[in-house]
Amino acid sequence: METVKSLIVILMSSVLVNNYVLSQFLGICPFLGVSKKLDQATGMGVAVTFVMLMATAVTWPIQTYILNNTGLEYMQTIVFILVIAALVQFTEIFLKKYIPALHKSLGVYLPLITTNCAVLGVTINNMTDGYGFVESLVSSLGCGLGFLLAMVLFSGIRSRIDEMNIPKALRGLPVTLIAASFLSLAFFGFAGIIDNLFA
Repeated sequence: METVKSLIVILMSSVLVNNYVLSQFLGICPFLGVSKKLDQATGMGVAVTFVMLMATAVTWPIQTYILNNTGLEYMQTIVFILVIAALVQFTEIFLKKYIPALHKSLGVYLPLITTNCAVLGVTINNMTDGYGFVESLVSSLGCGLGFLLAMVLFSGIRSRIDEMNIPKALRGLPVTLIAASFLSLAFFGFAGIIDNLFA
């Protein structure tokens, strides 16, 4: 029962408190670039979640059983980047073949998942935090869902912004960054909830 509680805390913390986009400011490029339309934001969030889960499932055993046992821990970043790049290519091929509409709508942003620092950050932080395999998968799922939540919420905000009469000096990126900062501030309110979840 204690294990289930800790997994729930890890999941909820990853989604709300330690949201990679809104609290740790990782993965800002797709957050700002693909959040104009809800379908694109959702597709990108699902694709990033999938890549995070797969990257963790592959990198955790590589780190634990190969790099740590052979004294090659310093190769972690390079190996993880190569794994993530291969997984993104696999995801792109899959989407192109089975969901071409989503592949077309994501366009250039799908290959950018390779350079999305949130994916690399999740895999490295799972190892740094000393999570086991299951804990790492739960953490990655939470981070992916947090990324998806941020994308969906922000796409809704941006659709409302487009309908407003904004001063010329604030149109475009300035008002987008202001809105993102307010959304980020809202997520800081979740900090105390997780601490008292099972109190």
